[in-house]
Parts: sequence; structure tokens; C-alpha cells
Amino acid sequence: MVSQETRKFEAEVAQVLHLVTHSLYSHKEIFLRELISNASDACDKLRFEAIADPSLTDGDAELRIQVTWDPDARTISIRDNGIGMSREDVVANIGTIASSGTRRYLEALSGEQKADARLIGQFGVGFYSAFVVADKVTVITRRAGQPTEAGVRWESDGKGEYSLEDTNVTERGTTVVLHLKADEDEFLNAWKLRSLVTKYSDHVAFPIRMPAEKDGKPDPTEWSNVNSASALWSHPKSEITDEEYKEFYKSLGHDFNDPLAWSHNRVEGSQSFTTLLYVPEQPPFDLMMGGREERKGLKLYIKRVFIMDAAEELLPNYLRFVRGVVDADDLPLNVSREILQQNRQLERIKSACVKRVLDVLEKIARDEPEKFATFLAGFGNTLKEGIVEDTANRERIAKLLRFASTKGDGAAKTVSFDDYIGRMAVGQDAIWYVTADSYTAAAGNPALEALKAKDIEVLLMSDRVDEWMLGYLTEYEGKRLRNVSKGEFPLDEADKAKQEAATAEAAPLIERAKSLLGDRVSDVRVSARLTDSPSVLALADFDLAPHLARLLREAGQDVPASKPALELNPSHPLVQRLAGEADDAKAGDLASLLLEQAEITAGAQLADPAGFVQRMNRVLLG
Repeated sequence: MVSQETRKFEAEVAQVLHLVTHSLYSHKEIFLRELISNASDACDKLRFEAIADPSLTDGDAELRIQVTWDPDARTISIRDNGIGMSREDVVANIGTIASSGTRRYLEALSGEQKADARLIGQFGVGFYSAFVVADKVTVITRRAGQPTEAGVRWESDGKGEYSLEDTNVTERGTTVVLHLKADEDEFLNAWKLRSLVTKYSDHVAFPIRMPAEKDGKPDPTEWSNVNSASALWSHPKSEITDEEYKEFYKSLGHDFNDPLAWSHNRVEGSQSFTTLLYVPEQPPFDLMMGGREERKGLKLYIKRVFIMDAAEELLPNYLRFVRGVVDADDLPLNVSREILQQNRQLERIKSACVKRVLDVLEKIARDEPEKFATFLAGFGNTLKEGIVEDTANRERIAKLLRFASTKGDGAAKTVSFDDYIGRMAVGQDAIWYVTADSYTAAAGNPALEALKAKDIEVLLMSDRVDEWMLGYLTEYEGKRLRNVSKGEFPLDEADKAKQEAATAEAAPLIERAKSLLGDRVSDVRVSARLTDSPSVLALADFDLAPHLARLLREAGQDVPASKPALELNPSHPLVQRLAGEADDAKAGDLASLLLEQAEITAGAQLADPAGFVQRMNRVLLG
């Protein structure tokens, strides 16, 4: 065998390495994560092979990873005492871009053994991330079970060629030495390296050790573990205390408060993964950023190796408040570990995460209503976004929502759709609601009067998101959701007869009001909704509520103009005054005031507030 040679990389290495060093990784510091991940894989491989051949670990049975630095030589070294590589392994695994040594290793195992090798990860292009910070990389390795002289030295500047050389290596395993670029001195710092290990590799199953620092240099006589070497989520639930769950959440979510609830589950089968999901007690400061910023909170691991922070792919936007960990035994990754491929496996994990979160929320809602009220106070509006985003779970989400009600406890949002249905009158076929920009405005809306008189409950919805949400939630449990201010008001036969009689009697009044108001309204008619108030706006089914239209305009949105109908109560003294007013100017003031007060109670913005005040003064004085 040739002891020393220079080879060209297979594939278009110069292009691939250019991609790796300039655009593949958004955070160059993750080179350490990738190299520690490979070291962990090597330890996993040896641990598995040693089951069949214990002699492979003779003399050094404690598997470990060591990270050290040399400020004088400007190098960082990552060493493991795992399986190591032969010359052929080095050529196959490092000489070939995107070669996956671990996947080949798994394929070589029988199906029965494969189940026991589930911790073995992929060995892919992550190695090449070393060239993000290094202008030369040296690998010194010897395979377990091979003699000292079977060692191999590999070296490359990443520009298309690498050298291979036989060498004596006294200890099994692999050492990767990074010769840092001139502008990468920040990584020649013990604190920096320790913080990166803690951030990215704390839950690697093997101890990661670093030497003590003395005068800015490593002291090889004193080593300590940097990582916890224990993935809490990988332990059986029965072995984890509530206090441990809470402490892990605080570390994970950077939160000082305890979580409101959590769910820890293991899924086994053709695809196996573990989820540990937390619902916070208080909203994080960036909750309402929505999709405008990179989302954080759910950490994705593959076999305890941290892959992503802010895993948008694993939770829908309306559950962005959830914190936790997903640890998959195997997920396909594209050339960068930071960008997950969209595929069925990922969709299955996402569905499982959504199901677990909704399960937890349903349990709290059922068993701990006070705690659930705390959740809704912080996250209720965010949850409502799910009605629009998640059609598959729309009914489950709707079941969790709570509202104020004409039969509830004041402004407290305690009434569910199920509560409402349970109190529906015989023959009632709709869930009635009203939207407004405050509880007071909703509760005082004149459109409620006829329903109140019939003792029919109305849900009072006053969150900004409600009107938008209800555009997508049109029914619940087979019951249609109806806005009291929209569409034709339903009447039984007796009421219909009364309405027809009242309409006929008030015909001259209605015609006069139409003439006075002109194109300010789409129609004027006798109201079936009112019992006490003189007037109310009636909207078409798909019209925007006036208060929402106002908010959108204030936010700079282009809102199409719409003309509501004005409904009048002929029995009200102010309307009767209009009917008997002979002076057209005074009648015009009265008609305008009836429209404007209806606009105000509906939450609309008056087009001419000063004119409204003047008209009001004239009527009061007059």
C-alpha cells in the first residue's frame, strides 16, 4: 500500500466547498456542533460493535469526546475514542462529498440488529463545515481493533485535493485539527468553546471534556465535563420528577416562571420520535410578532444532536407559544442540517405535535378551569388564529374558545360553544353572537334587544381577531353561527305578521327617511331587532363590521366602502318625532342623528363629528 499520496476529491469538490464555506450555514459557529456530532456517532458505532466484540474497547472502555485549543498554533482539536477509520474508510467517508458512512453502516446490519443501532446518526457533509472557519483541516485516525501502525493522516486546504499518509496512532479513534483562518480568533477562547458546547451539544450522550485554562492556555493535566450528557426527554416519564421537568423548561425557554403544563411522549413504529412540549404560563415578549420574525421555541434534535432552533416546520404559527423538544431517530436532511426537507415524515411529526398540544389544552380546560383561564388570558387570541390556519383541527380549537355572554358573568370570558348549545332554547337552530371593539360596546349593541326579549343567549365577542376568525368559523357542531347585526332577522309566523303590519303602517315614514338620507344608506326599513332603541345598522352577511373596518383603515389598509341598511323602531318617540316633523330641515337633522347614533353603537367612525354635534345641539334646543 502506498504510504503517502495526494488525491483529488470526488465530485465537484471546489464548488461544493465554496457552497459550504460561503452560504451553506447561516451561523459559522455550528462547525463545532457538526464535528462533535460526528464524534458522537463514532462513539455510538463503537459501543454497538463492542457488544459483539468487547475487545474493541480493551484498555479504554469509557467513551468520550475532548475539545481543546492551542492559541500559539491557532488550532482547535476535537478528539473522540470511538470507532475510528481505516484508510479505506477515510477515502470513502471524507474523500467523497455527501457520502454517508453511517447510512452504509446501517445498511450492512441485519434487520434485527438495526433496531439496536437506532442511535447511530448520519455521517455526511457536516464534516466540511470545518472549512467555514479553517483554511486547513487535519484528521488523524485509527480504527478500533487495528494495530498502531494502521493509523491514517488526512489533510486538506479544501481546494480540491487532499493528502493521505500512513502513520502510527497509539490510541483508537479520531482527532480533527482545525487550523483557523486569520480572522477567526474568537474561537481560540475557552469560554467561547464551552458556551458553544453547552448551546449545541449539551445533550450528546457521551461526556464532552475540555481542559482547564491557565494563563489563556489549556492545562492538559486537568479535564472537566462541559455537557450534561443526559437528554431529559430520552428518560422514561416515570423517572423524571415534576421539578426536573420545570427546571428543564426554564433552561429551554429562558423563562423564570414554571410552565403551565407539559406533554412528554414517545412514538414508536416505522418512524420513531420523542416529543417534550411545554405550554408557558405567560406570553413571551415576541408572541405577537407572528410570522414577521424567525420563530423560536421548538428545538429539533436528531438522535440528541441539536439541528434547529425555531422549527417553523414542526408547529403551525398559531401554536408559536409552545416551547419544547422534538427528537427524531431519523429525519432526512438536505445538504445543510439547518434546512429540513418537506416530506411525509416531517408532516407526521408536525401532526403529532399539534395533537399533543391540543390534548394538553383540552385536559386543562376540562380539569383545571382556573388554570385554563390563565392560558386564555395570555394566548387566547393566538389560539383563535388556528381557526383560520388549521382546518383539520378547526372543531377542536373552537371547542377550546371562551367568550363573554349575555348569560355569563359580566365581561369574564367563560362561556364555550358547548355551554351555549347546552342552554339553547327549544327550536333554536343558530348560535348568536355580536362583535365589537370592547365588552361594553358588545353588551350595549341595540341589535341584541329582540333576542334578549326572547331570552335567547348572545355571545359577546370583543377581541380584534374575532370578526376575522368568524369569517372562517361558520358553524359548530352542526349549528350555524350568526351575527345579530348581519343578514335578515329570523321571525316565526306570529312575529312575521306583526312585522308586516308595522312595515305597512310605517311606509310613509320609511319613504321620507330614505329621501332625507339619500345615498348615505343602502336601505331604510322597519326593524325586527329593536325593542327599546330608535335605530340600528343592519349589515349584509359578508360586510365587514364597522369597528373592524375602522381599525383596518387606522392601520393603513385599503377597506372598500360599504353602505349598511338603517333599521328604525317606529314605536320609539324619536322616530315618531321624525314621522310628525313638518319642517324638512329639522326632519333632516333627526334622520341624520338616527343614522349617526346607529353608526356610533356599531363602532363606526363618524364622517363628520362636528356636524353631528351641531345637529345634536339644534335638536336639543329645538
